[in-house]
Amino acid sequence: MPISERVVALVAVAASVVSLGAGVTAASPGRPDRPGGWAGDWATWSKDSAGSRYAAAEWRITPRTVSKLKVKWAFAFPKSEAPVRSQPAVVGGVAFFGGPDGRFHARDAETGAEVWTTDLSGIAPGARPAIPWDSPSVSGGRVYFGDVRGFVYSLDQVTGRVVWAKQVDAHPAATVTSSPIVHDGKVYVGTSSGENAATSPDGTDDPNYPCCTFRGHIDALDARTGELVWRHYTVPEPQAVGTWPSGATRYEPSGAGVWSSPVVDARSGTVYVGTGQNYTGSAGDFDTLLALDHRTGAVKWRNQVTKADTWRGLCNSPEPEGYCPGLKDGTALDYDIGATPNLFTAGGRELVGVGQKLGVYHVFDARTGEVVWRRQLGVPLPSGGISGIQWGTSYDGHRLYIATYFADPGTVFAVDPATGRVLWKTPNPADGCTTGGAAAHPEICSLGHGPAVTSSPGLVWEGGNDGKLRAYSARDGRVLWTYDTIRDFTGVNGLPGRGGTISGGGGGAVVADGMVYVQAGYAPDYPNPDGGDVLLAFGL
Repeated sequence: MPISERVVALVAVAASVVSLGAGVTAASPGRPDRPGGWAGDWATWSKDSAGSRYAAAEWRITPRTVSKLKVKWAFAFPKSEAPVRSQPAVVGGVAFFGGPDGRFHARDAETGAEVWTTDLSGIAPGARPAIPWDSPSVSGGRVYFGDVRGFVYSLDQVTGRVVWAKQVDAHPAATVTSSPIVHDGKVYVGTSSGENAATSPDGTDDPNYPCCTFRGHIDALDARTGELVWRHYTVPEPQAVGTWPSGATRYEPSGAGVWSSPVVDARSGTVYVGTGQNYTGSAGDFDTLLALDHRTGAVKWRNQVTKADTWRGLCNSPEPEGYCPGLKDGTALDYDIGATPNLFTAGGRELVGVGQKLGVYHVFDARTGEVVWRRQLGVPLPSGGISGIQWGTSYDGHRLYIATYFADPGTVFAVDPATGRVLWKTPNPADGCTTGGAAAHPEICSLGHGPAVTSSPGLVWEGGNDGKLRAYSARDGRVLWTYDTIRDFTGVNGLPGRGGTISGGGGGAVVADGMVYVQAGYAPDYPNPDGGDVLLAFGL
């Protein structure tokens, strides 16, 4: 369960989202989109179908010029209980992203001017707010993304018109944090939930909740219509097996949500995706890297990296006895694979690698699933595997770049893709919590890396819980540029905003056409009395 699972549960019960009315707001001024795209586009969460998070075409921002980066524009979101987490897609000179107010935006990538805005609140009404909860993918003139209540949307790329909106899971706690990837006329997307952190009205874990009935799954949807083509469930159907100490019904097995974005190998026709831990029981494809046939969803191979892992929110409660059996036998680990895989070639072999919340990066033969190497990078800590690799890593054709979260401290690594040998490592700078806006909040700040790593020629990009975005030298790991986001901004949309923790909820830096984009304002929250979180756009 990524750390955001608690945030999912809180947002699910929040009632403070402003209803703005359904529809699309046309823009003026603003530059019309080019559906064909440009060379430097960043069209999907992982940049490409292989999960590289590498902006290969970037030539303006280099190790020599990066020190000249400045904020070109900021977009401020309305104040909300929900954090920002919709990493932008940048295609044809337009940035596409969602906000915690239930609106989805298209903005000129260079100036921030509005192109169009679509309000999702009246498109598919439901009990929970329609908050875009992942990063969009732009393909074939459409924009695809999911929301906090289990819907996936397809919008017209040029106008913002909703083409279709499909609920991929009707479970009351279902959510789509997995960013879609589009291939061969299908949209591949996973579904997870915050059910195992089910909360009572005061925000505490509820022992009276009949945990748990959610089943994780990965779906292929028809890109044109949204209809389901195939589905792979990660656990069998949960069954009532007794009661919890409170008397609430106990269901097993459950969970194994798909938090991360899949990747696709077009040559072999394989979809690769990781899964989370069980909520109850011990069964199914939990903590597993799956290789699925892209046409049918049939399992080509599976590699389960943890043999037992059952965790729910009450495992962290003062009196978990009876609610968290794994505490006694050491299997309440919360060691999901919440990260997106990387496809790469090394030593003449096609490989697939993925990070785990245990802090291990695993590399498998992409054809067979055989383990090639493993490297322990994060130091295991208690309380939900938060020392490990959270959301994703980057591959620039030569090296893997991997960051650990809370790991005394979080650290950025460059790793040899053939052997796992660490080439360099740079800890989160020790002054991260004593400089900039974080210095006033030592009780909040920590030296951790929640976001996925990004790379561009000569540079590695990572943000931290100290509110700072940094560019590292890809050659030796030196910090070449730092920007402190914990300060006030006035958005191009006229709203006040303030940065904070760099978004770790499936986000990271986006590098496209001489610009860098990042969402600031994720958990842990820094005080922000006057405004909302911000999307920042940097340029030379």
